[in-house]
Amino acid sequence: MNEIQLKYGCNPNQKPSRIFMEDGSDLPVTVLNGKPGYINFLDAFNGWQLVKELKEATGLPAATSFKHVSPAGAAVGLPLNDTLAKIYWVDDLGELSPLACAYARARGADRMSSFGDFIALSDVCDADTARLIKREVSDGVIAPGYTDEALELLKQKKKGAYNIIQIDPSYRPAPIEHKQVYGITFEQGRNELDINGDLLSNIVTVNKEIPESALIDMKIALITLKYTQSNSVCYVKDGQAIGIGAGQQSRIHCTRLAGSKADNWFLRQSPQVLGLQFVDSLGRANRDNAIDVYMGDEYMDVLADGTWEGIFKVKPPVFTREEKRAWLDKMQDVTLGSDAFFPFSDNIERAHKSGVKYIAQPGGSVRDADVIACCDKYNMVMAFTGIRLFHH
Repeated sequence: MNEIQLKYGCNPNQKPSRIFMEDGSDLPVTVLNGKPGYINFLDAFNGWQLVKELKEATGLPAATSFKHVSPAGAAVGLPLNDTLAKIYWVDDLGELSPLACAYARARGADRMSSFGDFIALSDVCDADTARLIKREVSDGVIAPGYTDEALELLKQKKKGAYNIIQIDPSYRPAPIEHKQVYGITFEQGRNELDINGDLLSNIVTVNKEIPESALIDMKIALITLKYTQSNSVCYVKDGQAIGIGAGQQSRIHCTRLAGSKADNWFLRQSPQVLGLQFVDSLGRANRDNAIDVYMGDEYMDVLADGTWEGIFKVKPPVFTREEKRAWLDKMQDVTLGSDAFFPFSDNIERAHKSGVKYIAQPGGSVRDADVIACCDKYNMVMAFTGIRLFHH
């Protein structure tokens, strides 16, 4: 099949709509269930490229959670500790497969943004991963294959309408790509940059010690940025993105946005949040919303109007600003990647507040010396890749 007719494009008024191969060859994908839309396929194809490259760079199964053509989370399949299993709401599922761990991490990085996501998996979807996906609100999944049990579980989602796409892992696109804007065709070479250790060898700070785990996190950050709408930065910790700032016009706004998401990820692991007692009938999505409110300044209003009574069994004490800062000061050894250079050292100052120790960025700013000096002040390690990773 060399084309798939779609219901509509980005919006219902944009018709007709389809995906097709201009050369008349067969599409490298098969729709096994559901009827994916225009944005679903954009998320699927960008997500597939991301996880395919993560697997190639790390040797580990990888997963990503995409929303509106940018990843909300991306991760490789490292085991979950008890705390992560709890904050990702998977502690009742027992020991998970590496692929399921990758998706739990990708989904758990920013659960609010991942609500209604499109999933990409680097490996054949197994039953563990399917069981995890089945219980979350999601639009669809793309993978190189599915076990029989996994496929049957996924087909039960959305009253049988869940979007399930299988992609040929041997497919290689043409080296030149095209897109149209306002009826005008743009042409460019595909971004085939290989994110590897050589790209991270130019360390410009006084501290030049990068452990292997941080090198893996740097690769995860840069590969994630390669498929994130620019401007973008990505915070990574222990094999998973913990904060992604996408599509901001100012880099400091990217750094602040992603930093706030990384902070929320770590605050969810605090004793105050882990100790919350939800009413039994509250679902996972509503628990995520309640946690977000609890960690924010608006929680004082919730206490005042009594809304907490429908959420918590016991009224939680206020999580004070001082308590949050004390907990965040324990976050260490975080990696930060940027798709373009940092123009000012304010980005480094903000990154420091979220425990950043390792940084990968292109370099090339007229204020590189100021940025390096700020890194040296905090004993950070920074590598200049020399390569920009804009994605539009």
